Amino acid sequence: SLLFLLFSCVFVFLLCIRSVQMLPVDYEIEYICRGNRVIVGPKVRKCLPNGTWTDIALHSRCWKKKLYIGALFPMSGGWPGGQACMPSAQMALDLVNNRSDILPDYELELIHYDSMCDPGEATKLLYDLLYTEPIKIVLMPGCSGVSTLVAEAARMWNLIVLSYGSSSPALSNRQRFPTFFRTHPSATLHNPTRVQLFQKWKWTRIATIQQTTEVFTSTLDDLEERTKEAGIEISVRQSFLTDPAVAVKNLKRQDARIIVGLFYETEARKVFCEVFKEKLYGKKYVWFLIGWYADNWFKIKDPAINCTVENMTEAVEGHVTTEIVMLNPETVRGISNMTSQEFISALMSRLGGKNPEETGGFQEAPLAYDAVWALALALNKTVAPLKARGRRLEDFNYNTHDITAEIYRAMNTSSFEGVSGQVVFDAQGSRMAMTLIEQLQGGSYKKIGYYDSSQKNLSWFGNDVWIGAGPPADRTVVIEEYRFLSQKLFAAVSVFAGLGILLGIVCLTFNIYNGNVRYIQNSQPYLNNMTAVGCMMALAAVFPLGIDGHHVHTTQFPVVCQFRLWLLGLGFSLAYGSMFTKIWWVHTLFTKKEEKKEKKKQHLEPWKLYATVGVLLAIDFLSLMIWQIVDPLHITVEKFTKEAPKEDLDVLIQPLLEHCSSEKMNTWLGVVYGYKGLLLLLGIFLAYETKSVSTEKINDHRAVGMAIYNVAVLCLITAPVTMILSSQQDASFAFASLAIVFSAYITLVVLFVPKMRRLITRGEWQSEQQDTLKTGSSTNNNDEEKSRQLERENRELQKIIQEKEERVSALRNQLAERQALRNRRQPSTGQNQNHNAPPPSAQQDPKSLLPPPGYPNPTIDNHSRPPSFSNSSNLYPAESKINRNHCHNSQIPLLYK
Repeated sequence: SLLFLLFSCVFVFLLCIRSVQMLPVDYEIEYICRGNRVIVGPKVRKCLPNGTWTDIALHSRCWKKKLYIGALFPMSGGWPGGQACMPSAQMALDLVNNRSDILPDYELELIHYDSMCDPGEATKLLYDLLYTEPIKIVLMPGCSGVSTLVAEAARMWNLIVLSYGSSSPALSNRQRFPTFFRTHPSATLHNPTRVQLFQKWKWTRIATIQQTTEVFTSTLDDLEERTKEAGIEISVRQSFLTDPAVAVKNLKRQDARIIVGLFYETEARKVFCEVFKEKLYGKKYVWFLIGWYADNWFKIKDPAINCTVENMTEAVEGHVTTEIVMLNPETVRGISNMTSQEFISALMSRLGGKNPEETGGFQEAPLAYDAVWALALALNKTVAPLKARGRRLEDFNYNTHDITAEIYRAMNTSSFEGVSGQVVFDAQGSRMAMTLIEQLQGGSYKKIGYYDSSQKNLSWFGNDVWIGAGPPADRTVVIEEYRFLSQKLFAAVSVFAGLGILLGIVCLTFNIYNGNVRYIQNSQPYLNNMTAVGCMMALAAVFPLGIDGHHVHTTQFPVVCQFRLWLLGLGFSLAYGSMFTKIWWVHTLFTKKEEKKEKKKQHLEPWKLYATVGVLLAIDFLSLMIWQIVDPLHITVEKFTKEAPKEDLDVLIQPLLEHCSSEKMNTWLGVVYGYKGLLLLLGIFLAYETKSVSTEKINDHRAVGMAIYNVAVLCLITAPVTMILSSQQDASFAFASLAIVFSAYITLVVLFVPKMRRLITRGEWQSEQQDTLKTGSSTNNNDEEKSRQLERENRELQKIIQEKEERVSALRNQLAERQALRNRRQPSTGQNQNHNAPPPSAQQDPKSLLPPPGYPNPTIDNHSRPPSFSNSSNLYPAESKINRNHCHNSQIPLLYK
């Protein structure tokens, strides 16, 4: 083109020399360029009369037609990828424009702005690109958030969108983004690699933390689907908008070990500053990050965090990154006639020696470079089809559907070797590529493998390094440990229960053997036998109460539960029911009105007592039967808070405790405890009401009342305490079993030991048998007891009378002395005669000298009285009022008291 311009200028000069002779004035010359090039400068020149041409000072040149590309490069923000991607794209444009085989008649020009990776800022810039001349034929956004906005709006202007740095899986949606392509593979391409690594290291439980943006949310949704298919659980899923502190703390609290982090580079520094504070790193943890951060992203000073470079370096050590292969690892010359190594050298030169680790988007620079080449090749492919229809690329505007459709078809069929590898787009417009796996070792990234998701082929180098002995466990190893009852406690209580059963057998034998003794017969021995049997059954319940998984298999444990329930339930019904029956009938018969009392005393049929016990026993039996049919007992396992062993092991102990339970256990316990509680309270009331009753029909009801007091108190205290302490097997068993043991012991001792003592010390069974042989019938024990009591009281009263007589004699002597003294002081006998003369004999009231009730009336003679009583009737005057020196006649009966 330069030679053509040179020849044209020489021709115009020679023509102007001869214009006076050959060309008329105002003769015009028009410049025409070959192909689709345009004239730069005057297109028409006129011959002037002076022999010169118009605008002779201005040069006319043929230039290529310009096609404009609107680009948004994030030079700052969450991902400052434009720092390296813009120079890379400009380098590709220069090479394309200098190629004669690619768009020979066109020149591509880049119009770019800084989007700051912010969709809000990108909206304003998109408006400027669309409504400011010249017309842009293609748009090139960078970040996923910006690309989502641009690609969704571009279809309204019939624009093709080609992104070099968008990885959001949401962009792989042809219905929402019909004209979108990208040389950066979708972020979901990381997920097959991650799942492959999880399976390689035998991890089945992972956690995730993400920045709340669409790209990371959609990526995580895809990862969740893939892990679910692979049988891997995402146990914790945390997200944050700007501050990751709470999310990191939640990961720590929920014992996350294998953590996938999805966030931009600036947020990554915030996350790992919090990771350092929470100590969520080291040999127990593995972090999976995105691989397109700068290599020294954790060393960059960030005013938004308060961690040092050393802190960050310590926290990120050992993490794994999955990164799309963005630079061809093979030495192959692609479409640009440049190898990947030569491209890196050329890019470093353009960056002016700037450190690549501190340059945002340096890893994505090959993608931006290949994006420009993909666009140039697609546009070049559309020239011939458009020319066949009489259209040209420069005819494009925002209403030309046919040109847009032609460019779309060309892009969709693109396939070439670029510096990033083979460039091919799938049906959704996403790039197909391999995945690079790297690990941070000693502060720098080391390649440890590649994964080809299309071929499902993992190339492993075997140079992965771990802080511990190997890959950590995906969770704290939890060792289940059952809590069993203390065997020493069980043995001790079992001994007491066994001795109690022996005591019950002794009491039962004693009661049966001495059943013909009147004293035993008057205590309702059959009810006492039921009490002894009930106590033995309750004591026998102690053994299944202490049996747990240490003694029997889990499958046999429900049988043990049944034994506990039935033995304790029926034992309580027999033991307490028989005592309650006694105290109930005593209260019913002997606390009525006086006119009814004598009749009631004569009618206490034994069958009524037995029927009452039978009713109580039947109620318990039916309730237990209904419980077991409707809601049978089964084994349940209670889990406690995990405990860490004293040793420095990555394990936790999960304490477990077996319980006998049912689906509606609380309801059944409420019914049973309510019914039993009412019986206990009623028994206490009846025992209190009958404490002063004396009857020969049930002669041990006071002992029964005492036993009811003790049993009721122990049961009312133990029942709620054992429910509260149900999670403490030793304390619960100790309270329940000791309450049973003490209740049984107290009941047996109170009811039977006094009977044994009475029969042994008094030998009543011997005299009872002897009397039976002699007379054929036994005497009334109650009358004998009363006779003995009266004899004992008679002896005591005789002693009291003796003492009183001695006192009367002493008083008589004192009275005589005083009378003699007065006679000596007052010689006049007239006035003192009344005072000193002995009083006339008072007539004694015979009733006043009668003995107390119940004693026989003695014959009144001098022989039957004590000697001191012979003249006592002459000591007291008959007046109703006497002076202080005389004793009144009414005081004489006091001598008997």
